[in-house]
Amino acid sequence: MTVLAPGLRSSYRTWWLRCAVMDAADLDRQARTLSGCIPPLLVTRLLELGHDDEVEVQARCGEWFCARAWARLIGDQGRQSQALEVLAPYVATGWWPAARTQAELLEGWGRAEEAIALSRPYASTGGLRLEFFARLLARHGRTDEAITRLSAGIEDSLLAAALVDIAEGTGRDEDIAALLAARIPDQHRCDSPWCCSGLDPDSTIGLLATIRERQDRVDEAIALLRTRHITSVNNRDQLADLLARHDRIEELRAYAVTEHHGHAAQRLAEALEERRDVEGAIAVYRQSGDSQDFRCHGTVRLADLLARHGRGGEGVDVMRHLAEAHNGDDWILHTWANLCLDQGRPEDGLALLDALAAARGREEDWDLYWIRLPLIAARDGVDAAIAQARSHPEGSTSYAVPHIAELLAGAGRTEEAVAVLEQQASANSHDLAGHLIDLGRVKDAVMLLQQRDSEPVPPVWTGSLFSDPPF
Repeated sequence: MTVLAPGLRSSYRTWWLRCAVMDAADLDRQARTLSGCIPPLLVTRLLELGHDDEVEVQARCGEWFCARAWARLIGDQGRQSQALEVLAPYVATGWWPAARTQAELLEGWGRAEEAIALSRPYASTGGLRLEFFARLLARHGRTDEAITRLSAGIEDSLLAAALVDIAEGTGRDEDIAALLAARIPDQHRCDSPWCCSGLDPDSTIGLLATIRERQDRVDEAIALLRTRHITSVNNRDQLADLLARHDRIEELRAYAVTEHHGHAAQRLAEALEERRDVEGAIAVYRQSGDSQDFRCHGTVRLADLLARHGRGGEGVDVMRHLAEAHNGDDWILHTWANLCLDQGRPEDGLALLDALAAARGREEDWDLYWIRLPLIAARDGVDAAIAQARSHPEGSTSYAVPHIAELLAGAGRTEEAVAVLEQQASANSHDLAGHLIDLGRVKDAVMLLQQRDSEPVPPVWTGSLFSDPPF
């Protein structure tokens, strides 16, 4: 018989309410916060461990991530009508993610017209919904309608990017290029991502360059991209990527010298490695230039490159110098520790961490201290690492116990991991629930995850991502 952990029994009295009441605001809260519900990763674990019945039950009782996974699973098994039945009450609330999931399933089953009909009413609000709808239309022979709808919303950068994608191969490139060119000012260039709302000039230039490149007007695309003020988005540089795609390595090399973020140099090193010129790639990373950011990230990439090519010892030496130069930067110390673990050198990792801690001359906060635990476990065993963790002043806090539990679970001692996490259950519900599932205590895990606070549920945001922000 399953015995509930302390504090879970009271959750049973509200379980039937979850089955009886379903609304868009509650579903939106699940998706945004992953609180008071079974999150996607744990739904996947339930299915992987054969707890299909529990996922089906919860799918029919307001657990959105269970419903989504269950509908996809049984749809793949050919049980399409049952999959739609599972999703029906969610779709009936008018909540877009549920409708989108159903539309995706319908399309995957070859029922595109039904998917289009379902999605059409939502598209009128613009933003992500219109983007999905337009791409759906384009995939099923309705490109003209998709282009017309997106052209009307070109001031939204999300929709403008979709428009450029959809127009490929339709003979409409010049029409779209003209719309984009008209939005590029003669003088103004943004100096931050928040300068211009909607489709900013630099994004416009990038989209126009995409069209010119696929028209084989590569020189025009390059010239356009050289006029940008903001050159990198999400740590990628469009000009550097274009030069690499067209094997214009010398131009890329020259650009890497002047591009201060270091993203062009990164792309150059990647291109050289792809050509099997490993020494050339190493040389690029060693020439750090003026960018402090690139000196750090480039050194980390250099260490990874060396390790990939059987030169892990050199990579360790490279990272040691970086860690010494940036004592206390947690991401650098994490990288150092992981590299030492991968290279089977935990003692080197610990020696440097201890030396750096001594150089700082004070008690290490937990966010730096716990980095050494996997190294101690690898060198001296899990119990030694746990003893070290518990000796720290913060070793019993809610943010420390998951690291101790991870050590225990990694050694196959899952019941001990659960006992540790139960001391701080409310702050570590996802970690605890995952281990409970591993032990087969599925009901306990579900009841724990479904506990909620009394925080009111804000209204569902239905605006466009760029023109109507939710704040």
